[in-house]
Order: sequence, then C-alpha cells, then structure tokens
Amino acid sequence: MPQLIFIVIGFGALTVGSVFGYLARQSIARRQIGSIEEKITTMMEVAKTEAKDMIFRAKDRSVKFLEEAKKEEKERMFQLTRQAERVLRKEEALDRKGDIFEKEKNDLVYKVEEVKRIKTEVAKMHEEERKVLETIAKMSEQEAKNNLLQTVEKDYRDEIIKTIKKLEQEKVDTIEKKAFDIMALSIQRYARSNVADIMTSAVSIPNDELKGRIIGREGRNIKALERATGVEIIVDETPGVITISGFNPIRREIARITIDKLIKDGRIQPAKIEEKVEEARKEIKQKIQEMGEAAVSEVGIIGFPAQIIHLLGRLYFRTSYGQNVLLHSIEAAHLAGMLARELGVNIEIAKKGALLHDIGKAVDHEIEGTHVELGRKILEKYGIEQGVIRAMESHHEDYPFSTPESYIVAAAEAVSAARPGARKDTLENYLKRLEELEKIANSFAGVEKAYAIQAGREIRIFVTPEKIDDLGAIKLAREIADRIQEELKYPGEIKVNVIRELRAVEYAK
Repeated sequence: MPQLIFIVIGFGALTVGSVFGYLARQSIARRQIGSIEEKITTMMEVAKTEAKDMIFRAKDRSVKFLEEAKKEEKERMFQLTRQAERVLRKEEALDRKGDIFEKEKNDLVYKVEEVKRIKTEVAKMHEEERKVLETIAKMSEQEAKNNLLQTVEKDYRDEIIKTIKKLEQEKVDTIEKKAFDIMALSIQRYARSNVADIMTSAVSIPNDELKGRIIGREGRNIKALERATGVEIIVDETPGVITISGFNPIRREIARITIDKLIKDGRIQPAKIEEKVEEARKEIKQKIQEMGEAAVSEVGIIGFPAQIIHLLGRLYFRTSYGQNVLLHSIEAAHLAGMLARELGVNIEIAKKGALLHDIGKAVDHEIEGTHVELGRKILEKYGIEQGVIRAMESHHEDYPFSTPESYIVAAAEAVSAARPGARKDTLENYLKRLEELEKIANSFAGVEKAYAIQAGREIRIFVTPEKIDDLGAIKLAREIADRIQEELKYPGEIKVNVIRELRAVEYAK
C-alpha cells in the first residue's frame, strides 16, 4: 500500500513538473519571439535609412554626371564649329585660287594661240623673202649655201689647214708634257731597292768537318738531300760555306733551311734528311702566306680571298727577266695608284689590277696557257670584280684596252720593267730553258720527279719502279735525250740521268 501511495505521489509530482516546465518554455519562447521582432524592426529601419542615403548619393552623382556630359558636349560642339569654319575658309580660298588659275589658264591659251599665229606669219614672210631672193639670184637656197661655202673654203683653205695642224700639235705637246709630268712625279714619289735574284745560295757552317758528314758515307747523305730538294749541293774547298745551286728559288730555300736544321740537330742521315725537308717545306708554305699578306698590306688593299694572297706569296719565288715578280707587282701597284690619283680615276681598281697583273705566273709552269689567260681564269674563279680583271688583262695587249685603269696598269708595269737594271734578258732565257728541260722530262709516263741541276748541264729523272723496269729506264733516257735535242737550243751537252729506286719495306710483328 505504501508503495502505491509513493507511486501516486511521484506520478503527481511528475505531472505537475511537466506542466510547470511547459509553461516556463512557453514564457521563454514568447520573450525570444519578442526580441527577434524587435531586431527585425530595427534592421528594417536601418535599411530604410541606408536606402534613402544611397538614393540621395545616386541622385547627386547623376546630376554631376549629367553636368559633365553637357559640358563635354558643349566643348565638342564648339570644336566642331571651329573646324567647320576652317573648312569653310579653306573652301573659299580654294575657290578664289581656282578662279585665278582659270584666268591664268585662259591667258596662257590666248598667248599660245598668239605665238602660233606670229610663227605662221613669220614663216610665211620668210618663205616669201626666200622666193624673192631665189628669183633675184636665179639659184636656190641650197645652191647659194654651197656656193658660199666653196668660196670661203677656197679663200681660207691653207689658213684653215695650218690652224688645224697647229691646234693638233699643241694638243699633242700638251698631252705629252702632262703625261711626262705625271709619270715623273709618280716615279719620284715611289722608290725602293730591289735586289736581283741569283742562281745560288750559300749556307754557312761552323767548321769544315761538317762537310764530310753532309756528304756521308759513299755520298748517301748528299744524294738523299739532292733528291729530296731537287737542287745541287756543291761542297768544295771554300772554307765555312756550302753552296746550293738551282734555278728554282723555292727549292734552294728549302735546301738551305734543311741544311741549317740538320746542322743544328747534329744527326745527318737519309731518314733525318727527309724529315727536315718536310719541315722546311712547311716553313716555306708559311713564308709564302706571310709574303702575300705583307704585299697586300704594303699596297693598302683589303678583301682579297686567302687563295689569292697565297698565290701572291708564291710570286716572291718567281723571277721575270731576273726581276722578282712580287716586288715588281708591288712596285707597279704603287705607281698605278699614284697615276690613278693624278688622273682622277678609280685608285683601288688600278692598284688591284697592277698588283694582280702577273698572278698567272704563280701557276704558269704547272698549267698550260699564257700567264695573262691563267690570271684571268684565277681572278674569275675567286670572284674578283670585273673592273680589276679588265684592268690587268691588257698589260701585254693580249686584250684591248677597255677602261682607263687598263691603260694605267699597262703604263705602271712598263715603267717598273723598263727602269735600268730591273731586268736581265739573258737570265730569263736561261731560266726558261731550264723550265722547259724539266717540262719535257715530266711529260713522259712513269716519271715521278725531274730536276735540272748543274746549271742545266744535267737533268735527273726519278721514275716509278712499278711502272718502268730497268730496260724501260734505259729506253726512257734515250727518248728524253732525243726530245731535248729536237726541241731545245743549248751550248755543249746535257746529261740525262734516269734513276729507278725500289724500296722493300716490311714490318716485324
């Protein structure tokens, strides 16, 4: 029973608590709703206030924008009005000028018509006068003219001839005097010393004991040296000197450098000789390049291809009638430049033409053709300008003189060659004979090298052993001797020496 009471009481308390809790929640909820409504009301009032402010500000901005737009539109209309006024004034000016031009045009047309009318009247009057004169003189106008000329010619014939001859002579005298003055001035302005090339080179040695070492056992060293260089080594009783003989300056220089190197090295044997000869050839090649560059630099010319400069350097080792070809070319280039400056023509073309006028001689012993024709082909091959080619091709009158520079090059070349002591005809003929001697030998099949030695009294011919046997070597010597007898003129006799050498080389591995 007590338990039941406790249950009833607890249930009642629970019920009462639930009711009070419900009422409390309702009260709290009503208070919260009232607070939210107040917040919303407040926010709406604030929003209305801000909206009014924004509307006011927008109206102010709109008013300002409209005012600025009206101001800009007013300014634009003002500018357009000014432009329209300027255009109107220009049109009025053009109208006035058009009226003036039209008036002047009408005046000119009137004047032209008036001139035509006057010309017609003059021509008519002239024709009438001519007819009257022909009637009076009983001859036509052409007949009267011819008659007058014949009379004048008859009366003053001798005087006219004398006057013409006098003028021609004065012209010739003036031109010759001017030419002599220019030539003399150019020669005086340019002067250099040229040393004539000789046929021998001397090599100084520290002592005469080296002569025996250079000769070698059974002469093998000197033979190897002569074969490798193509010159003759003269070892005589002259103290402290070994003489190198040969007509080719390049070969002599190679031999001289080789001997100097062998003396410094101390080892003189065939294998070392071949090594030093090859080194000397490289040095000569370098010297050729340096001489070509020095020549171009001295003349003051730039822009030549490297091949042209190399060929110019080779001219240092060529002679023409005993005159060094490179020094002759430099001399002619300086003279040509001075002549061109005095005459007012192209100085650069004149210099280039004179410097390159003998370029063909750098290869003329290797290729068929005259040095002028070879020079033209070389210059065309390496892209030298046509003005320079035309200037150099006429210096021997193989081609007609086509430009003022061609005359100048020919004159400069002639002056350089004609001065006393510049050339020696005997030496040149002698060198040509030696060149032809080697040329004949090299023309036969199987010939490897050919050297004219002992001042042209002997020619040594090295043949390829695989192509020519011993019997063939004997036959070749006879054939070459016969060709020399038929084609060359020479005093005494020429020894033809055919050398056939076979080397067998093997390697032990």
